[in-house]
Amino acid sequence: MRPSLFLLILLALGTAQAALPVAIDGQPLPSLAPMLEMVTPAVVNIATRGQTTRRIELPLPSDPIFRRYFDIPSIERIQETQSLGSGVIVDAKNGYVLTNSHVIEDAIEITVTLSDGRELLAEIIGRDPDTDIAVIKIQAHKLRQVAMADSSQLRVGDFVVAIGNPFGLGQTVTSGIVSALGRSGLGIESFEDFIQTDASINLGNSGGALVNLRGEMVGINTAIFGGGDGNVGNIGIGFAIPINMAKDIMHQLIEHGEVVRGRLGARGQDLTPQLAQAFDVELSSGFIVTQIESGSPADKAGLHVGDVIVSANDKKIRASGDIHNLVGLLRIGQTIDLKLYRQGEEKNLTVVIQTIKIPVIDGSRWHKQFAGATIGEIRESSLQQGLVSYLKVVEVKIGSNAWEAGIREGDIFYSINKQLIRNHDEALEAIQRNKRGMILNIQRGNHELYLLVK
Repeated sequence: MRPSLFLLILLALGTAQAALPVAIDGQPLPSLAPMLEMVTPAVVNIATRGQTTRRIELPLPSDPIFRRYFDIPSIERIQETQSLGSGVIVDAKNGYVLTNSHVIEDAIEITVTLSDGRELLAEIIGRDPDTDIAVIKIQAHKLRQVAMADSSQLRVGDFVVAIGNPFGLGQTVTSGIVSALGRSGLGIESFEDFIQTDASINLGNSGGALVNLRGEMVGINTAIFGGGDGNVGNIGIGFAIPINMAKDIMHQLIEHGEVVRGRLGARGQDLTPQLAQAFDVELSSGFIVTQIESGSPADKAGLHVGDVIVSANDKKIRASGDIHNLVGLLRIGQTIDLKLYRQGEEKNLTVVIQTIKIPVIDGSRWHKQFAGATIGEIRESSLQQGLVSYLKVVEVKIGSNAWEAGIREGDIFYSINKQLIRNHDEALEAIQRNKRGMILNIQRGNHELYLLVK
C-alpha cells in the first residue's frame, strides 16, 4: 500500500504544479525569459585547438652546468591542447567578441558557435593576460550584440544572471546576486577588481556574460573559488571582471592590439599599527613608500620615501595591492590624485602615469654567454639605503645562451667574480678580469644564489 500511496502523492503534486496559474490578480508571474531571449543570442561558445611546447626534464641533463660540459641538447615536445569557453558579442557590425585571455591561450584555431548553431572561425585581435581579457573577431551576418551597463553602479545584493557554456554542455543560464565588490588579492590575475557572485559559474563559463535584470552586461565571468578537497565545481563563490574595466582593455586591444601600461615608479609595503606609530600617523591602513625609481612619475611628482598614501583618485588605499591595481588599469597620460601623510602632515599630489624608460643592453655586449638576456640598469631611492642602482634581467629568450646558463627574468645581479656591480660599466670590468669563467651572485625572488658560467 505504501508504494501506491507514494505514487498517488507524487501524481497529486505533479497535477498541482501543472495547474499553477499564469497570472495572479491579473498580473503575469515574474520570468527572466523575455530578457534572456534578448541577451542569449549574443553569448557564444568558444572551442580552441592549440599547441604548446613542453620541455622534457631529464635528471642529470636538466643541470645547466652538466649540459654545457657534456653538450646534451634540450628535449622539447609539441603538445596538442584543447579548451572550451564562452564569449560575448559586443560589436555586431565589426564582429568583435569579448572573452577571457586564458580561453584562447596558445590557440592556433578558434571556433565560435552561435546560439543559432552556426560555426565560425575567429581571429585574435589582441589579448591581455594581466587582466585576462581578450578580443577575437568573427565574420557573419545578423549578429546580435549585448548592451553594456555601468558596473560602477552595481551594489551588493543586486540580482545578476550568468550565461555561458559550462562543461561544454551548451548555453546555460544561472542566477544569483552580487555577493561582494572590489575583490582583489586572490592571486588569479595580475590586476584584480572582481565582482563576486553566487550565480553558478563552472568550468567553461569563462568569458561568458554576467548581466543585470535589464539584460545589460555588468561583467565577464572569469573564475570560481574551488573547495580544498579538489572539488572543481561551483560552491557559490564565482568571480567576474567588471565590464567598465573589461571595456577599457577591449578598446586598447582593438586600437593597438595590446595594452601598454605606465608605472608609478614607487614601491612600498602595507601600513601596520606598529609602523603607524613609528611614522607618527593615526591611521589603521595605507601604503608606505619605501623605494622610488629615479626619473619616474612618482619622483617627478615629488613623492618621497616614507610617505604614507591613504587614498588615490578618491579611493581608500588599504594595502599595496590597491595601488598596484589602480595604476595598472590607468592609461598612459592619465593622472592619479594621491592623498598622503608626510611626517604627520597631510599632503596632496597629482602624478601623471607614464612609461619608465630603463637603460637596457643585450647581454651579448657583456659576454657571449649572456646572449639572449636583456639587462636593465635600475636607479631608485630606498628607505633603508638611500639612492641605489642595480642590474636586473628584464627578459630572457628561452633556449638562448643566457637561458642555458641558468639566468632567468627578474634576476638581480649583486656581484660578478666577487666584485660588487651596480651598473653596466662595473659589470664589464668584472667580466674582463676573468674571461674564462664567471661566478654570479644573484637574487631570485626572496632567495640569493650563485651561478657558475663558463
